[in-house]
Amino acid sequence: MHLYLSSTTLLQTLTSTATKKGGLSTGDVGAVYKYKNVLVDVKLDTESNIATTLTFTDIVPSTKTIASFKLPDLKSGKVEVQYFHHHASLTSAVALNETPTIDLSATIGTPTFVIGAEAGYQTSSGKLTKYTAGISVNKPDSSASIVLGDKGDTIRASYIHHYDLLKKTAFVGEIIRRFSTNENTFTVGGSYAVDSLTVVKCKLNNHGKLGAMLQHEIIPKSLVTMSSELDTRALDRTPKFGLALALKP
Repeated sequence: MHLYLSSTTLLQTLTSTATKKGGLSTGDVGAVYKYKNVLVDVKLDTESNIATTLTFTDIVPSTKTIASFKLPDLKSGKVEVQYFHHHASLTSAVALNETPTIDLSATIGTPTFVIGAEAGYQTSSGKLTKYTAGISVNKPDSSASIVLGDKGDTIRASYIHHYDLLKKTAFVGEIIRRFSTNENTFTVGGSYAVDSLTVVKCKLNNHGKLGAMLQHEIIPKSLVTMSSELDTRALDRTPKFGLALALKP
Protein backbone atom coordinates (compact mmCIF):
# COMPACT_ATOMS: atom_id res chain seq x y z
CA MET A 1 0.00 0.00 0.00
CA HIS A 2 1.01 3.67 -0.39
CA LEU A 3 0.90 6.09 2.52
CA TYR A 4 1.69 9.69 1.60
CA LEU A 5 2.99 11.77 4.49
CA SER A 6 3.59 14.89 2.38
CA SER A 7 4.27 15.80 -1.22
CA THR A 8 7.80 14.40 -0.99
CA THR A 9 7.60 11.76 1.75
CA LEU A 10 6.39 8.23 1.08
CA LEU A 11 6.11 5.12 3.22
CA GLN A 12 7.91 2.64 0.94
CA THR A 13 7.69 -0.70 2.76
CA LEU A 14 6.21 -2.39 5.81
CA THR A 15 7.87 -5.62 6.99
CA SER A 16 7.23 -8.12 9.76
CA THR A 17 9.11 -11.29 10.71
CA ALA A 18 8.60 -13.95 13.37
CA THR A 19 10.76 -16.91 14.39
CA LYS A 20 10.11 -19.67 16.90
CA LYS A 21 12.80 -21.99 18.25
CA GLY A 22 11.69 -24.35 20.95
CA GLY A 23 9.52 -22.32 23.32
CA LEU A 24 11.14 -18.96 22.46
CA SER A 25 9.55 -16.62 19.92
CA THR A 26 11.22 -13.55 18.44
CA GLY A 27 10.10 -11.04 15.84
CA ASP A 28 10.35 -7.50 14.54
CA VAL A 29 8.36 -4.85 12.72
CA GLY A 30 9.94 -2.38 10.30
CA ALA A 31 9.11 0.51 8.00
CA VAL A 32 11.00 2.33 5.26
CA TYR A 33 10.42 6.02 4.47
CA LYS A 34 11.78 8.03 1.55
CA TYR A 35 12.27 11.81 1.46
CA LYS A 36 13.91 13.17 -1.71
CA ASN A 37 17.36 11.48 -1.80
CA VAL A 38 17.18 10.25 1.82
CA LEU A 39 15.91 6.80 2.81
CA VAL A 40 15.01 6.08 6.46
CA ASP A 41 14.71 2.46 7.63
CA VAL A 42 13.36 1.89 11.17
CA LYS A 43 12.95 -1.53 12.81
CA LEU A 44 11.61 -2.45 16.26
CA ASP A 45 12.18 -5.95 17.68
CA THR A 46 10.65 -7.90 20.56
CA GLU A 47 13.52 -6.87 22.88
CA SER A 48 12.60 -3.17 22.47
CA ASN A 49 15.65 -2.41 20.35
CA ILE A 50 15.17 0.29 17.71
CA ALA A 51 17.48 0.01 14.71
CA THR A 52 17.63 3.01 12.37
CA THR A 53 19.44 3.33 9.05
CA LEU A 54 19.77 6.59 7.08
CA THR A 55 20.82 6.35 3.43
CA PHE A 56 21.91 9.42 1.44
CA THR A 57 22.34 9.01 -2.32
CA ASP A 58 24.35 11.15 -4.73
CA ILE A 59 25.74 13.59 -2.17
CA VAL A 60 28.80 13.09 -4.35
CA PRO A 61 28.20 11.60 -7.84
CA SER A 62 28.19 7.78 -7.93
CA THR A 63 28.29 7.49 -4.13
CA LYS A 64 25.97 6.39 -1.35
CA THR A 65 26.41 7.27 2.34
CA ILE A 66 24.78 5.09 5.02
CA ALA A 67 24.56 5.91 8.73
CA SER A 68 23.15 3.32 11.12
CA PHE A 69 22.66 3.09 14.87
CA LYS A 70 20.64 1.11 17.41
CA LEU A 71 18.88 2.39 20.50
CA PRO A 72 19.55 2.15 23.40
CA ASP A 73 23.10 1.02 22.38
CA LEU A 74 24.49 4.22 20.84
CA LYS A 75 27.96 2.66 20.52
CA SER A 76 26.60 0.43 17.75
CA GLY A 77 26.63 3.37 15.30
CA LYS A 78 28.42 3.06 11.97
CA VAL A 79 29.01 5.23 8.90
CA GLU A 80 29.54 3.64 5.49
CA VAL A 81 30.47 5.23 2.16
CA GLN A 82 30.02 3.34 -1.12
CA TYR A 83 31.41 4.26 -4.54
CA PHE A 84 30.18 2.59 -7.72
CA HIS A 85 31.74 2.41 -11.18
CA HIS A 86 30.70 0.45 -14.29
CA HIS A 87 33.33 -2.24 -13.62
CA ALA A 88 34.32 -1.65 -10.00
CA SER A 89 33.04 -0.70 -6.56
CA LEU A 90 34.68 0.44 -3.33
CA THR A 91 33.16 0.49 0.16
CA SER A 92 34.54 1.81 3.45
CA ALA A 93 32.87 1.69 6.87
CA VAL A 94 33.86 3.11 10.27
CA ALA A 95 32.30 2.21 13.63
CA LEU A 96 31.36 5.18 15.81
CA ASN A 97 32.93 4.27 19.17
CA GLU A 98 36.09 4.86 21.21
CA THR A 99 38.05 2.10 19.43
CA PRO A 100 36.62 2.10 15.92
CA THR A 101 36.94 -0.74 13.46
CA ILE A 102 37.58 0.17 9.83
CA ASP A 103 36.19 -2.10 7.10
CA LEU A 104 37.21 -1.92 3.45
CA SER A 105 35.96 -3.90 0.46
CA ALA A 106 36.60 -3.70 -3.27
CA THR A 107 35.21 -5.47 -6.34
CA ILE A 108 36.29 -5.36 -9.96
CA GLY A 109 35.14 -7.32 -12.98
CA THR A 110 32.69 -7.77 -15.80
CA PRO A 111 29.25 -9.43 -16.04
CA THR A 112 31.02 -12.79 -16.61
CA PHE A 113 33.99 -12.56 -14.24
CA VAL A 114 34.31 -10.86 -10.83
CA ILE A 115 37.09 -10.72 -8.25
CA GLY A 116 36.73 -9.08 -4.85
CA ALA A 117 38.23 -8.76 -1.39
CA GLU A 118 37.42 -7.27 2.00
CA ALA A 119 39.33 -6.59 5.22
CA GLY A 120 38.69 -5.26 8.72
CA TYR A 121 41.18 -3.33 10.87
CA GLN A 122 40.92 -2.76 14.63
CA THR A 123 42.52 0.56 15.57
CA SER A 124 42.97 -0.32 19.27
CA SER A 125 45.02 -3.47 18.65
CA GLY A 126 46.46 -2.59 15.24
CA LYS A 127 45.43 -6.00 13.90
CA LEU A 128 43.29 -7.26 11.06
CA THR A 129 39.98 -8.59 12.35
CA LYS A 130 39.03 -10.24 9.06
CA TYR A 131 40.10 -10.69 5.48
CA THR A 132 38.26 -12.42 2.68
CA ALA A 133 38.87 -12.84 -1.05
CA GLY A 134 36.92 -14.54 -3.81
CA ILE A 135 36.30 -14.97 -7.51
CA SER A 136 33.11 -15.68 -9.44
CA VAL A 137 32.42 -16.83 -13.00
CA ASN A 138 28.94 -16.28 -14.41
CA LYS A 139 27.26 -17.67 -17.51
CA PRO A 140 23.65 -17.32 -18.71
CA ASP A 141 22.67 -20.71 -17.24
CA SER A 142 25.19 -21.18 -14.42
CA SER A 143 27.44 -19.53 -11.87
CA ALA A 144 30.47 -20.74 -9.92
CA SER A 145 32.47 -19.11 -7.14
CA ILE A 146 35.39 -19.77 -4.78
CA VAL A 147 35.76 -17.76 -1.56
CA LEU A 148 38.59 -17.82 0.98
CA GLY A 149 37.26 -16.53 4.32
CA ASP A 150 37.57 -16.52 8.11
CA LYS A 151 41.10 -15.11 7.85
CA GLY A 152 42.16 -18.00 5.64
CA ASP A 153 40.58 -20.72 7.80
CA THR A 154 37.79 -21.71 5.39
CA ILE A 155 37.41 -22.10 1.67
CA ARG A 156 33.99 -22.26 0.06
CA ALA A 157 33.23 -23.48 -3.46
CA SER A 158 29.69 -23.24 -4.81
CA TYR A 159 27.90 -23.86 -8.10
CA ILE A 160 24.38 -23.12 -9.32
CA HIS A 161 22.85 -24.34 -12.56
CA HIS A 162 19.55 -23.21 -14.08
CA TYR A 163 17.65 -25.74 -16.17
CA ASP A 164 15.44 -23.33 -18.09
CA LEU A 165 15.70 -19.87 -19.64
CA LEU A 166 13.21 -18.42 -17.15
CA LYS A 167 15.32 -19.81 -14.27
CA LYS A 168 12.35 -21.52 -12.65
CA THR A 169 14.31 -24.64 -11.76
CA ALA A 170 17.85 -24.65 -10.38
CA PHE A 171 20.34 -27.00 -8.71
CA VAL A 172 22.85 -25.78 -6.12
CA GLY A 173 25.93 -27.49 -4.74
CA GLU A 174 28.38 -26.21 -2.13
CA ILE A 175 31.54 -27.50 -0.42
CA ILE A 176 33.06 -25.82 2.67
CA ARG A 177 36.44 -26.83 4.04
CA ARG A 178 37.49 -25.60 7.53
CA PHE A 179 41.22 -26.09 7.98
CA SER A 180 41.41 -25.54 11.76
CA THR A 181 39.02 -28.42 12.50
CA ASN A 182 39.73 -30.52 9.40
CA GLU A 183 35.97 -30.50 8.74
CA ASN A 184 34.12 -30.65 5.42
CA THR A 185 30.50 -29.65 4.82
CA PHE A 186 28.70 -30.68 1.64
CA THR A 187 25.36 -29.12 0.80
CA VAL A 188 23.01 -29.80 -2.10
CA GLY A 189 19.75 -28.08 -2.83
CA GLY A 190 17.40 -26.75 -5.42
CA SER A 191 14.61 -24.35 -6.18
CA TYR A 192 11.46 -24.65 -8.23
CA ALA A 193 8.93 -22.01 -9.27
CA VAL A 194 5.53 -23.65 -8.88
CA ASP A 195 3.99 -20.74 -10.77
CA SER A 196 4.73 -17.06 -11.37
CA LEU A 197 3.89 -16.27 -7.73
CA THR A 198 5.24 -19.22 -5.72
CA VAL A 199 8.79 -20.53 -5.24
CA VAL A 200 9.88 -23.60 -3.25
CA LYS A 201 13.47 -24.15 -2.10
CA CYS A 202 15.14 -26.93 -0.11
CA LYS A 203 18.66 -27.97 0.95
CA LEU A 204 20.37 -30.86 2.77
CA ASN A 205 23.94 -31.14 4.06
CA ASN A 206 26.07 -34.09 5.14
CA HIS A 207 25.43 -33.28 8.82
CA GLY A 208 21.74 -34.08 8.38
CA LYS A 209 20.40 -30.52 8.42
CA LEU A 210 17.36 -30.26 6.14
CA GLY A 211 15.94 -26.85 5.30
CA ALA A 212 12.91 -25.83 3.26
CA MET A 213 11.33 -22.53 2.26
CA LEU A 214 8.08 -21.51 0.60
CA GLN A 215 7.75 -17.96 -0.77
CA HIS A 216 4.54 -16.57 -2.24
CA GLU A 217 3.77 -13.18 -3.76
CA ILE A 218 0.42 -12.34 -2.19
CA ILE A 219 0.07 -9.03 -4.06
CA PRO A 220 2.48 -7.42 -6.57
CA LYS A 221 5.93 -6.92 -4.94
CA SER A 222 4.68 -8.13 -1.54
CA LEU A 223 5.96 -11.48 -0.27
CA VAL A 224 5.16 -13.90 2.51
CA THR A 225 7.92 -16.43 3.32
CA MET A 226 7.66 -19.57 5.46
CA SER A 227 10.80 -21.53 6.35
CA SER A 228 11.76 -24.53 8.45
CA GLU A 229 14.92 -26.43 9.44
CA LEU A 230 15.05 -30.00 10.71
CA ASP A 231 17.95 -32.04 12.08
CA THR A 232 17.37 -35.47 10.54
CA ARG A 233 19.88 -37.00 12.97
CA ALA A 234 17.93 -35.76 16.00
CA LEU A 235 14.26 -36.14 15.13
CA ASP A 236 13.29 -35.75 18.79
CA ARG A 237 14.28 -32.07 18.68
CA THR A 238 11.71 -29.44 17.78
CA PRO A 239 12.25 -28.11 14.24
CA LYS A 240 12.89 -24.42 13.69
CA PHE A 241 10.15 -22.42 12.00
CA GLY A 242 10.18 -18.91 10.55
CA LEU A 243 7.67 -16.54 9.02
CA ALA A 244 8.39 -13.26 7.21
CA LEU A 245 6.11 -10.73 5.54
CA ALA A 246 7.29 -7.90 3.27
CA LEU A 247 4.84 -5.33 1.89
CA LYS A 248 6.01 -3.02 -0.90
CA PRO A 249 4.15 -0.47 -3.02
